[in-house]
Amino acid sequence: MTVDRRSVLRSASRLAALSAAGGLVAACGGPSDGPGANGPSVAARPQPAHLTESPSQSPSPTPTPSPSASPSPSATPFALPPLAPDTPLEVVTGPHSRPQLALTFHGQGDPAIATALLEAAEQRGARLTVLAVGSWLDEQPQIAQRILSGGHELGNHTQNHLDISSMRPEQAREEIAQCAQRLQRLTGSIGRWFRPSATQYANTMLKEQAQQVGYAHVLSFDVDPRDYADPGADAVTRRVLKAAAAGSVVALHMGHPGTVTALPEILDGLAEQGLHAVTASELCA
Repeated sequence: MTVDRRSVLRSASRLAALSAAGGLVAACGGPSDGPGANGPSVAARPQPAHLTESPSQSPSPTPTPSPSASPSPSATPFALPPLAPDTPLEVVTGPHSRPQLALTFHGQGDPAIATALLEAAEQRGARLTVLAVGSWLDEQPQIAQRILSGGHELGNHTQNHLDISSMRPEQAREEIAQCAQRLQRLTGSIGRWFRPSATQYANTMLKEQAQQVGYAHVLSFDVDPRDYADPGADAVTRRVLKAAAAGSVVALHMGHPGTVTALPEILDGLAEQGLHAVTASELCA
């Protein structure tokens, strides 16, 4: 048994114990408006089931910043590579000409699961892109530093993870801006990418509001293995390896232990296909 395999088994054992204790909290290049100039509008695109359900809760009040959420020099993000000049406003896939793809994670849930996932990626030299929910950063401010210190990328997935497409423009802008403020305070940067909550694609209103906050690009995805439904590690692995290709942007979730169990097999399978996981910025550089 290799060192990596023992580490994976230890992580799986720890996650099983957390789950039994009830401590796991579940997480949630094409042109800017579609796969082609004559492609369907955003409204006409089929959306994954979990993205079309409107949450029943209302946005929570903005918490008072904690002293522990102060910026740390070690939390400063690494210099991001410049994006290619033809990078679209909404990135759905990256270039297909290089043996790379991006594994992107919706950042929410138990920090022990998030840490185990980051460790599994780092053992195989993979770099991830984490789109963090602002309320998660309020509860777990230390996770921002942990993500960046591992060589990963951090972006914005709204403050409260509500159905942002149904909001008025000023409400949507506030959801984006509040999360951006957390990122700025914790890392010194708002991050490069914004991903809207409860939708795969950004409509025109969301793109405009994201730009007003400071995000020149929205990060969508073309591969959705639906790990949020907890189908089991084998199913998540199979779905990713079947659908992913050079340039793919894969949407995964940090709050699900099955995803942590699946990640080593996903990375090994991608390596067998000659593919390597890089950050979204590296993919689009």
